[in-house]
Amino acid sequence: MKAIPGKNLFNPTEHPHRRYNPLTGEYVLVSPHRMKRPWQGQVERETAVSHPAYDPTCYLCPGNERAGGARNSLYEDTYVFTNDFRALLPDVPSAKEQHHPLLHNKGVRGTCRVIC
Repeated sequence: MKAIPGKNLFNPTEHPHRRYNPLTGEYVLVSPHRMKRPWQGQVERETAVSHPAYDPTCYLCPGNERAGGARNSLYEDTYVFTNDFRALLPDVPSAKEQHHPLLHNKGVRGTCRVIC
């Protein structure tokens, strides 16, 4: 995720962050950049049909291209990779300190992994 062009500023509409919930006293993770991930809008019902061991259209199957464009290895055992559309990012600009009692947020960094 890139910062605002020409500036390295935290933007709560672009960068993952924690928001404080004053009613519960807890922070909630907000990941607005995930709205840009590809989703085809489909809704699928669960069926009792057995699923194939390999599906050429599955983003997670060995050797297939993922939604983000990377290609999976031809794995035969447990396979772990960084999520192409992760909720947290490894590098986020620092947020300005806020002094309003109801509107605090903090930039958060992290890694999200997928296990197949």
